[in-house]
Amino acid sequence: MTPLPSGGKNKDKFTPELRILVASLLSMVVFLAWTKYFGPKPPTNVPQPNNPPQTAPATAGNASSANTPATATPTVPGKAPSAVSAAPATTTAAIGDTQERSIVVENALYRVVFSNRGAVVKSWQLKKYKDDAKPPRTLDLVHPESSELTGGWPLSMVFDDPQLEKAANAGLYKISGDSTSLSAPAEVTFTWSDGHLEIAKKFHFDHSYVVNVETTATYNGSPVLAGLAWRGGFGDVTVTDPSPATTINTFYSENGRLSTFLVKKLDGPEKWGNVWQGGKTFTGIADRYFTATFLPPSDALSTPLMTRYWKVWDTVKGADGKEVSEAIPEFATATAAHPMQMRVFVGPKDYDDLKAMRPPLNSLVQFGWFEFVADPLFHALKWLHKYVPNWGWAIVLLTLVINMVLFPLRISSYRTTLKMQRVGPEVKAIQERYKKYKLNDPRKADMNKEVMAIYQREGINPIGGCVPMLLQMPIWFGLNSALRGAIELRHASWLWVHDLAAKDPYYILPVTVGISMYLVSKMTPMTTTDPQQAQMMKFLPISMSAMFVFFPFSSGLALYILTSSLVGILQQWYLNRTHPLPAPAKPTRAKK
Repeated sequence: MTPLPSGGKNKDKFTPELRILVASLLSMVVFLAWTKYFGPKPPTNVPQPNNPPQTAPATAGNASSANTPATATPTVPGKAPSAVSAAPATTTAAIGDTQERSIVVENALYRVVFSNRGAVVKSWQLKKYKDDAKPPRTLDLVHPESSELTGGWPLSMVFDDPQLEKAANAGLYKISGDSTSLSAPAEVTFTWSDGHLEIAKKFHFDHSYVVNVETTATYNGSPVLAGLAWRGGFGDVTVTDPSPATTINTFYSENGRLSTFLVKKLDGPEKWGNVWQGGKTFTGIADRYFTATFLPPSDALSTPLMTRYWKVWDTVKGADGKEVSEAIPEFATATAAHPMQMRVFVGPKDYDDLKAMRPPLNSLVQFGWFEFVADPLFHALKWLHKYVPNWGWAIVLLTLVINMVLFPLRISSYRTTLKMQRVGPEVKAIQERYKKYKLNDPRKADMNKEVMAIYQREGINPIGGCVPMLLQMPIWFGLNSALRGAIELRHASWLWVHDLAAKDPYYILPVTVGISMYLVSKMTPMTTTDPQQAQMMKFLPISMSAMFVFFPFSSGLALYILTSSLVGILQQWYLNRTHPLPAPAKPTRAKK
């Protein structure tokens, strides 16, 4: 050891803390230098898997709450890279066709035309139904004009990434087999890949309206969430009464409750982002008589469905020839499973057939506020139709049965009318004594007491004469709902009427309804001596006829009212003969 200078001291300038800091900095410099010049190079773009998201169930409710995506935002662990970003090395071989082709699949119920561009549906005809065109054509539920303008077709794919969605719906898919026409039972598969995104759609057809669908979507071998959609419009576009825009709606069922959304309740597709509403039992789109409904597979009915629904805008020509914008509802459905399996029901909303489905779909046949009346009337009409093959004559027979059931009430009402007419002069004398007082005068209450005393003396119920009419009103509304909502009555003919669910094109029924109701009113004794009220009763038949002319009430309802009025004429003739009009009572002398 070198001796220290005289008087020197061994004073170390580096404390232990300083040595540790310097050593750490030197180690970091060496590590960074080695990584930069000698370490292995990382890949340019590492793909991230896009696993199917676990979507929180959305709470069923009204349209405003259902369209609020905040309650159903899924947690996406990874997002598929954009199609325009720098792609990694190709992991799968490209699959596709070199030209656009079509394939037709049909059975006794429908004829479906597929295109291999996007593996979408270009036509879905229901062979047992005609549209409202002149002359009528086989009903096609696909709207090709709207689909061409909006770029969306039935059974296209919906992705969270718009670039992937565009690629999947524009690719030329390879079709399994060489035949261009298949008869059910049959199966057809469409496959396509650009080397990164790979899509497969498998369709199985049988002899029913249900099609089993299986789809797979992967990006570089990792599953990608992709829904199946119905786009471009739905239903009978030739209907004019009412317009299709007022009857087409999207819907879903959750916890046994059906929620429907008309066009005015829908947002645009930009409102949804990557949001799916989960926990649905079935989803779909429908007009008044037909539906396209997506259901879980028959061997896994508990599979929850996810959905999103929106509207796009189309340009059509109005009645005046000018172009106007028209909203078109669309929807998509997905599951968290991979591959994704679903059943697609495309057909009529036949109550019994829908009720036999699992899960039941009969809630799609909606009779409105008067369903408690419309439902039993509809099933009674169906039962009568088994024995009377024409729906018009079945309505006539149903009217006869209802009027016979209500006839005892008509007799009671007629007797009340006779009593009120007998004491009419006495009541009128009381009203004359008090007519100089205003309505808010307390002495008017004394007049009412005197009149009610007469009614109690004679055993008269003032509203007894209105009971048959009060019972007929809900029957009218319920029957109209049943006739306009049941597929069985669509295009059902009777004599000159070609559609009992629509208006009479020749207005014969409305005119005869007015005439028959006027005859009934003339034969029925008046319960009032007020000339203004008498004039109102005469005006009722005219207003009833006008209602059937200007409002979309069904001609089947007009046939019911006409038959009911004709039966009423016979019943009133019988009552007038068996219960002659009594002599009027003399009015009591007024006290001074």
